[in-house]
Amino acid sequence: MGVGRVCRGGPSTKALFPSSSSSSSFSSSTPSETASTSITETVNGSHHFKIAGYSLSKGLGVGKYIASDSFSVGGYEWAVYFYPDGKSAEDNATYVSLFIALASEGADVRALFELTLLDQSGKAAHKVHTHFGRTLEGGPYTLKYRGSMWGYKRFFKRSNLETSDYLKDDCLLVDCTVGVVRSRTEGPRVYTIPVSPSNMAEHIGWLLDSGKGTDVTFEVDGETFPAHKLVLAARSPVFRAQLFGPMKDKNMQCITIEDMEAPVFKALLHFIYWDTLPDLEELTGLNTKWVSTLMAQHLLAAADRYALERLKLLCEKKLCEEVAINTVATTLALAEQHHCHQLKAICLKFVAMQENLRAVMQTEGFEYLNISCPSVLTELLQYVAKVKEHSITPCLYNSDPLDGGDANGRRVKPRL
Repeated sequence: MGVGRVCRGGPSTKALFPSSSSSSSFSSSTPSETASTSITETVNGSHHFKIAGYSLSKGLGVGKYIASDSFSVGGYEWAVYFYPDGKSAEDNATYVSLFIALASEGADVRALFELTLLDQSGKAAHKVHTHFGRTLEGGPYTLKYRGSMWGYKRFFKRSNLETSDYLKDDCLLVDCTVGVVRSRTEGPRVYTIPVSPSNMAEHIGWLLDSGKGTDVTFEVDGETFPAHKLVLAARSPVFRAQLFGPMKDKNMQCITIEDMEAPVFKALLHFIYWDTLPDLEELTGLNTKWVSTLMAQHLLAAADRYALERLKLLCEKKLCEEVAINTVATTLALAEQHHCHQLKAICLKFVAMQENLRAVMQTEGFEYLNISCPSVLTELLQYVAKVKEHSITPCLYNSDPLDGGDANGRRVKPRL
């Protein structure tokens, strides 16, 4: 029996223990080849640190620093430390010191650094210390543990700094760049499978648009809206309790929603099914920013009512972008009632500006704010005092009244 026949047939001792001629044929076959690539690179990030009131920081003490806010690069937190009296006692406060510190837990973090003190004369004669763009004999710097830092004890002689173009209006500007070293190994990719983005929202949204399989109807302000109990219960804990909890409504076929207008409930359903905000102007049929703001106010209240946190945040963000004289007071009241802290702060700052305060106080919304949230007026007075004290100049808000209001911002709140 030949070797070839044994390989194709059943087991035999010759198949298990091939002859010397068979062994030589295996050893002479071409070996398979594989390859991989090791890639070492940096994940870079920058932070801009403004040191205002430099002269007041002098005398803080040797070894004591002013820290920037922490910032994230390469999975680690970092901070800039500025020592106005220097870091080392031996220098007797002759120099200022500047360091970049690892502000989170980490061991043997390898990184490149750059510290730049900006020239504020416009000549771009910046003072730069950098690892980037040059060969490092010892390789990247290694920080052993949290609190490890890189920088210069004698970054700048203080007497020279105070007469230089780096100090302007008692401020110093520092740019910091960190490049965290990362390594990875890549092998050959033997496949290319394009994966399309998720379209689950389209499928769920189709259920709402088509009306297929609905098992509950809501009556809102004279209009009816069919929906699906399971979808509502999955998205809102309030609907879940109402439809499936021990206190569920007895009439499960038609539920009346009180204290809400039909366009608002329609927008609420749109979000529940599509997970996006609808076009509020298109929904109302009125192409005005004022109506869009009014809808966002109502929708935020509805989102809070049905515990739809993402929708509430989307409405809060939209209202922050649409602050204006004839709607800011009602938005401020809404922010107070529904615990929207960032929106409240934006509204207070806007109203407190001298060019806005008088006009806002003449709106009917301000009368509503006074009645519904009197405690907010105390906070407003504090903001007004801060504005007068620091002479804050507005630059980010639209102080013009939205369409739908008169020159004083007065407008009777209409139905949507």
